[in-house]
Amino acid sequence: MPAALLHDAIHHADNMDVLPGLPDAAFQLVYVDPPFNTGASQSRRTLAMVPDADGDRTGFKGTRYRTRLLAESRYRDAFDDYLAFLEPRLREAHRLLHESGTLYFHIDYREAHYCKLLLDELFGREQFLNELIWAYDYGARTRRRWPAKHDTILVYVKDARAYHFDGESVDREPYMAPGLVTPEKAARGKLPTDVWWHTIVPTNGREKTGYPTQKPEGIVRRMVQASSRPGDWCLDFFAGSGTLGAVAAQLGRRYVLVDESPDAVAVMRRRLPEAAVVSGGDRRRGRGDAPRKREAERA
Repeated sequence: MPAALLHDAIHHADNMDVLPGLPDAAFQLVYVDPPFNTGASQSRRTLAMVPDADGDRTGFKGTRYRTRLLAESRYRDAFDDYLAFLEPRLREAHRLLHESGTLYFHIDYREAHYCKLLLDELFGREQFLNELIWAYDYGARTRRRWPAKHDTILVYVKDARAYHFDGESVDREPYMAPGLVTPEKAARGKLPTDVWWHTIVPTNGREKTGYPTQKPEGIVRRMVQASSRPGDWCLDFFAGSGTLGAVAAQLGRRYVLVDESPDAVAVMRRRLPEAAVVSGGDRRRGRGDAPRKREAERA
C-alpha cells in the first residue's frame, strides 16, 4: 500500500497540491461537490486544453497541448474560468479512480450542462452512467417561475465494462403507492431511482455541524453503499464538512479528504477525530495514535 494511503486522512491544502501525489487507480469512489463563484481570485485564466504532441500550445516542461472543443463553445465566455478551474482537478479524479470506480459529481443545476460537456471529454460519453436529481423542499419560493428545489449529481465510471454497482446494498425507500405491490414488497421497500427525495440537514439534527454547504449523510450513504465495498478507499477533494468521511467511517470504508478552508478542516477534525491531519508536510493525529491502533486491529 502506498504511504499516502496508510491512514484515513484530512488534508488542509489546495487540492491541486495534494492530488498529483496520490497513487494511480487508488480510489473506488470519488465524490466531488465543488464551489461555484466563490469570489476567490483564480490565476487559471486560460483555455482548457488537452495534451497533444502536435498541439499548438506549449505548457509546463515543454509539454504540448491543443485547445479543447469545449473552449470553443459559444457558451464559454461566461464560464471559462470555472471550467478551467475544474478541468485539471477532474482530470486527476479520472487518474485516481480504480478501473471499477465511480465519480459522483455534485453540481448546481444551473451549471450541470456545462460540466457534463467537460466530463464527457475527460471520461468519454460512453462512461456516463446517470444523472441523479436530489430533490428537497426547503427555502424561499419565487412567484415568477417554478421554484428550484434540486441539485444535480452526474455519475461517471472509469470503465463502463468493469464498474462496481451493488444496488442490493443500498438503503431502500418506501413505495409511493404501497397498495399497488405485494405486502412483502411494501415491507421491504424499493431501490431508489435516479430522483432522490431527501431533506437537507435538519437545523437541530445530530448531523448538523454548522458548515454552510453541508450535505446530508443520507444521500452520500447511497453512493458509498452502491459504488464501493468495505475496505475500499473513497476521496473527496472539496470536502467541506467531511460528510463523505463520516459515511465512509460508518460503513467500513477508508477515506481521504482535502479542503483548503481552515473552517472546514476544523469541522472535520471534530467530526472525524481518528483521522490523520496533514497540513503541507506536517502530519498530526486527531487523538493520539488512533489510526495506527486501528490499523493494527485490522491486521
